[in-house]
Amino acid sequence: MMKLMHLACAAMMAAASSIPAADTVLQIDASQTKVEFTLSDVLHTVHGSFLLKRGDMRFDAATGKASGELVVDATSGDSGSGARDRNMHKNVLESARYPEIVFRPDRVEGKVTLQGTSHVGLHGKFSIHGAEHEITLPAVVEADSGEYKAAIAFAVPYVQWGMKSPSTLFLRVSDKVEISIHTVARAAR
Repeated sequence: MMKLMHLACAAMMAAASSIPAADTVLQIDASQTKVEFTLSDVLHTVHGSFLLKRGDMRFDAATGKASGELVVDATSGDSGSGARDRNMHKNVLESARYPEIVFRPDRVEGKVTLQGTSHVGLHGKFSIHGAEHEITLPAVVEADSGEYKAAIAFAVPYVQWGMKSPSTLFLRVSDKVEISIHTVARAAR
């Protein structure tokens, strides 16, 4: 009887150790993160990028509750044109005054699998130009052995959110900028 109890306890302990913890903590790798933007005008399309300063995220797979932050260096915005970038930093982003663009998730909509592809929404607050906006970012997540590759694409209605349009009398640009983020995160050990 005692031997049977030991076997039952050992089986329960082995089963419990294979159940993943409720919270998954991810550290985002800034060196493997691309934050790109696209702004269309009547003559051509402007492409550029920003640098990620830091990022981390914690989420509970059972409840979807999330926390953490993705912090982008607003002063790093680069489109390849000095004059255009000076205008973007001085008049549109005012990056000397608002040097960071931050996304703080509060929930994951959908399920992130521990292995394979997941299509989820990251809901939270997007802070830019001194104001906070509620947003859900659609994400495609590829999980493999504790590494998560995510592709996120969304539009920022920057004029609606209080930023100045760089349009002039002869140059008309879109009032929305398309943002694309490709990143790699690893489960914290």
